[in-house]
Amino acid sequence: VQLQASGGGLVQAGGSLRLSCAASGGTGSLSFMGWFRQAPGKEREFVAARSVAWNDGSTWYDDSAKGRFTISRDSAKNTVYLQMNSLKPEDTAVYYCAARRVRPARSSVSDASIWNYWGQGTQVTVSS
Repeated sequence: VQLQASGGGLVQAGGSLRLSCAASGGTGSLSFMGWFRQAPGKEREFVAARSVAWNDGSTWYDDSAKGRFTISRDSAKNTVYLQMNSLKPEDTAVYYCAARRVRPARSSVSDASIWNYWGQGTQVTVSS
């Protein structure tokens, strides 16, 4: 499975961006896709995740993303999106998409080590 992330850029505080993560090659084996981010000097942290199974609409968010970010999917395109609104300078980071074959437990979804596949990352910079 290959993941291609795109959509990052430079935006002013309060603005919006939409990130995309397109999956290819064996996507039928995936159950969950998500987004993490990593700021300079910090560990990679969980942002949001959702099921990509046809019969499971589960979506999970980190507290920092709730109410501002929305993760969605386009099954026909094997693509997951992260709509980010009301962006803050502290949202500045490289954003990575990830995918997992087996549905994770909610308690472990934020553990980067359990995710099977990773995209290359896209830079998001929010200016104050």
